[in-house]
Amino acid sequence: MRIIPRAADGSLRLDQAEDLTHGGRLDTVELDANPNWDQQAVRYELTSLLTPPTVAEREVATGATEILRVTPVPNFDPSLYVERREWARAADGTAIPLSVVARREVAADGTAPGYLYGYGSYEVSVDPSFVPTRLSLLDRGVVVAIAHVRGGGEMGRDWYDHGKPLEKKNSFSDFVAAAEHLGASGLVDPARLGAEGRGAGGSLMGAVANLAPGRFRAIIAGVPFVDALTTILDPSLPLTVGEWEEWGDPLHDPAVYEYMKEYTPYENVQAVEYPAIFAATSLNDTRVFFVEPAKWVARLRETVTSDQAERPIVFRCEMVAGHGGRSGRYRKWEQRADELAWSLDQLGATEPL
Repeated sequence: MRIIPRAADGSLRLDQAEDLTHGGRLDTVELDANPNWDQQAVRYELTSLLTPPTVAEREVATGATEILRVTPVPNFDPSLYVERREWARAADGTAIPLSVVARREVAADGTAPGYLYGYGSYEVSVDPSFVPTRLSLLDRGVVVAIAHVRGGGEMGRDWYDHGKPLEKKNSFSDFVAAAEHLGASGLVDPARLGAEGRGAGGSLMGAVANLAPGRFRAIIAGVPFVDALTTILDPSLPLTVGEWEEWGDPLHDPAVYEYMKEYTPYENVQAVEYPAIFAATSLNDTRVFFVEPAKWVARLRETVTSDQAERPIVFRCEMVAGHGGRSGRYRKWEQRADELAWSLDQLGATEPL
């Protein structure tokens, strides 16, 4: 958000424009409710990887800022952590932004476990925001990062356009480049890097597991869209025709069919060592039918060469839930605790610092 003063003649004073920020390196700012046409202050919401959701007001004339509310987080001390922006280099030379947070005492010496999140579809911007459950990872020494890969909207419309239909593979190679950067920079131990994506981000997880299985130790794939080609070929399904805008139309365009077949997770499982995989789905999910991860897990189990006692391929189907998982605050927390406990065990990061 930016405040641009207006001169008496109605012109904009662009030279005096001011960004709304609280000085953090990864501040995410959004407009809040401002219902009065002639109000003297602008109300906005701010968050970051280390800033709980905050409502504030800025007096336009004076620049004075008032914090109205900060979401309380018990026992949270932001001074114990540090957040930073990193940049990975994609195969085609594109700079890929990462948002990174860690405990302050975690050294960049290549020994820390890591967790990398990604989405990269529908022009969705995965902006840095405060997620309380990440504290469980951070306080066990895990470096947490978000890869803002192409297909999302973080860097404008071109960022989205270069990560869809016949350029969708950019989303996957960008994520692998982000993982390689975390290891090469010493921020994480490459042998202890976990990853997560949900929905279309589950497509990302399935694709990178095929593309670079050695880059990840454990992957959480939530309600993952991993049998995309089968689904997008069926226009009788309620979401398929609309999805052609995002993924292309393989039913009528042979080039799209061949391109999707090269990357869709189910079709491209290899007989090599894979990461441990936790595939979570829901019986009543109407966006990604549970049969997709069920098929994917079956093919993984019968194909991969890794020791599945050491690197299990777990399938969990919530029997009373939809695309968002369990309903109710406590049941959601229980579900999330299961996933994070599994991931921490796989990364060897079960003990607090």
